[in-house]
Amino acid sequence: MSHVFPRHTKANPPAAVSGDGCYIIDKSGKKYFDGSGGAAVSCLGHSDPDVIQAIKDQVDRIAFAHTGFFTTEPAEELADLLIEHAPGNLDRVYFVSGGSEAVEAALKLARQYFLEKGESSRHRVIARRQSYHGNTLGALATGGNQWRREPFSPLMIETSHISPCFEYRGRREDETAFEYGQRVANELETEIQRLGPENVMAFVAEPVVGATAGAVPPVEGYFKRVREICDRHGILLILDEVMCGMGRTGSLFACEQDGVAPDILCIAKGLGAGYQPIGAMLCTAEIYQAIETGSGFFQHGHTYIGHPTACAAALTVFRKLSGGLVDRVHPMGEKLDAALRDAFGQHPHVGDIRGRGLFRGIEIVEDRSGKTPFDPKRGINKALKKAAFEAGLICYPMGGTIDGVNGDHILLAPPFILEDQHVDEITGKLDQAFRAVF
Repeated sequence: MSHVFPRHTKANPPAAVSGDGCYIIDKSGKKYFDGSGGAAVSCLGHSDPDVIQAIKDQVDRIAFAHTGFFTTEPAEELADLLIEHAPGNLDRVYFVSGGSEAVEAALKLARQYFLEKGESSRHRVIARRQSYHGNTLGALATGGNQWRREPFSPLMIETSHISPCFEYRGRREDETAFEYGQRVANELETEIQRLGPENVMAFVAEPVVGATAGAVPPVEGYFKRVREICDRHGILLILDEVMCGMGRTGSLFACEQDGVAPDILCIAKGLGAGYQPIGAMLCTAEIYQAIETGSGFFQHGHTYIGHPTACAAALTVFRKLSGGLVDRVHPMGEKLDAALRDAFGQHPHVGDIRGRGLFRGIEIVEDRSGKTPFDPKRGINKALKKAAFEAGLICYPMGGTIDGVNGDHILLAPPFILEDQHVDEITGKLDQAFRAVF
């Protein structure tokens, strides 16, 4: 009998015992192609010798030093490298152990920034429906996925949620993609005015929405309009690139493709590529200086922030990403997109195929013409996950795509090291899963 508290108490998952490039091998010897990188984490695959060696070398030097007493070379080098490549005026890096921690740190920094400036009334956060920003209470409150939020809603801070930029589900027939993007972006202006600009501290969004909606990219001009609105009212723009950042969409930082830069940026997942738990919050020099010239102390912290072994692993990962590996993501993503459209573009139960780079989503529907979702009771996403897993493909199906209850999608986020034959393997094994379920 296991004493591990699993994610699902009725599940009995196989034991993973080794990794080989894009594959995970279980105790029985079965190989699974990691088509989702776990949860868009394993961008380098599972056996990168350079990252493994960097971890070993760092442990030989010093495995841990508390940031209340020391800084370390890996943390300093990684911060320098991140800021060298970061967009806009981002200037400081606060290391954490994962995405939820990064978002929590961003929210608390935003609040303290306004306190340091003497604008103590600013405390409200605006985000979007069908967003996901993490599972700690502040991050969960910020996220807009009703299924995740509902059990814990009495414990949460009050947050406003406006419409997502979800063209497949939201654009009217009488408007262009640009007009649609401006319309939903202007909901931010409306909500700010309702709350009172003097009470709003931040707008939080994923540049490309990940787990809860399935690789939904914004339309052109949406984030530029959001940036204008935030600037007009002195509100911080916090971009959550925990899942879509670190090269996943074809650029090191996902927001680069939309021509905007945030005031605070959250990254994780691909930063450590799964080799060590790590995340980071990046902020502008202006925000940092407000703390530095004010109280001088960010009233936040965790034991493992700036963990030297995690930073050493991430430093090697980021050098690989920035050294040319991300250049593969766009062309390989286009090949994957073309293969998915060729295999499933006319499938009677595929409503939309979308995404950027090696971040792709397939929305499943009962009826294509009406975009009608399956009854959630049928558990289509769960059946697809099981069938794909049996076929030897790890993918990331989820339910509640539309409103937290209705809708099903599959998220694909394979390692950046995949080759052409792996694209064929993904579509072939997905096809097996589709035939088994439908």
